[in-house]
Amino acid sequence: MKTLITTAETQPRERSRHWHEAIAATYFPLDLTFREPDRFSGEVTIWDLGNNVSLSRLTSEALRYQRLPQHFRAERDEHFLVTVPAQSEIFFSQCGKDVRCNPGGFILERSHEPYEFSHGEAADLWVLKVEAKALGGRIRQPDRFCSLQFNAAEGAGGLFADMLHLIPPRFDAMSAETRNTVGLQLVDLLVLALRADERTLTSGTSSVRVAHLTRIESFVRRNLGNTELSPEAIARGCGMSTRYLHELFRDTNQTVGSWVRDQRLEACREALSDPANTMTVAEIAYRWGFSDQAQFSRNFKAHFGLSPKDYRAQTRGKPAPGELI
Repeated sequence: MKTLITTAETQPRERSRHWHEAIAATYFPLDLTFREPDRFSGEVTIWDLGNNVSLSRLTSEALRYQRLPQHFRAERDEHFLVTVPAQSEIFFSQCGKDVRCNPGGFILERSHEPYEFSHGEAADLWVLKVEAKALGGRIRQPDRFCSLQFNAAEGAGGLFADMLHLIPPRFDAMSAETRNTVGLQLVDLLVLALRADERTLTSGTSSVRVAHLTRIESFVRRNLGNTELSPEAIARGCGMSTRYLHELFRDTNQTVGSWVRDQRLEACREALSDPANTMTVAEIAYRWGFSDQAQFSRNFKAHFGLSPKDYRAQTRGKPAPGELI
């Protein structure tokens, strides 16, 4: 679905209220400070890509946005916004760290931490909204990247930015299934761009520790289908003691077992979202290392809010009659 929201036909005295509502509906609630409220103009177009992924293009006069604790205390789902400025510099501050981003770069904003975002001149912004669970399932602790500006002009970051511009003119001709697939590919390109940046290896922790964690992540993803993938097997496969493995995960807010489970759930979610995947729910669960189907269904629903069968039907826009779980 494509949506356009504009202040063009709104009375000047109503524009600030209208833009507050537009921003909340497109992203999430924020406090807005206008330089000239009665003269403000803004427009945002949203392209829904399914799987809790959306792309938007926002143009507006100078503005300051603030995300405050009261905005997210009652919110269950956390999201990230990936903002790519096409015109003028933007300022972003979160968790005590400031970053200025110019055209040719992009930044990440986390919805469940207070932040300030502003631009002193008229801005033209491309914004990708993605659920934290989907991003976290592909890259460890994505919140540690919210203090960095990434390259949107070259390499994987350039490919990511280029793809943002390619989607709108082709959107209307895409089927729902194609849009879902494109959304997932867009997130994959984002993750590729983040991983390609050398600073991500040392942000928030020591390079030695991150090197070990990266090796562990690579080993686990190659072996997710192994139902015997225990901490002991992981430690053995990575050439370290089980005790040291647990020590490495101590500061990640997850145990080794819970992290492996989340990786499996994310792999199953991607398979269920893929319209080309004809495996049953049971086959998908087994393919990614779940041997107990009832337990898999309970874990999947707790993590994503829907049963595997309902999630598949929702993301594909149609029921899956007669499918066995």
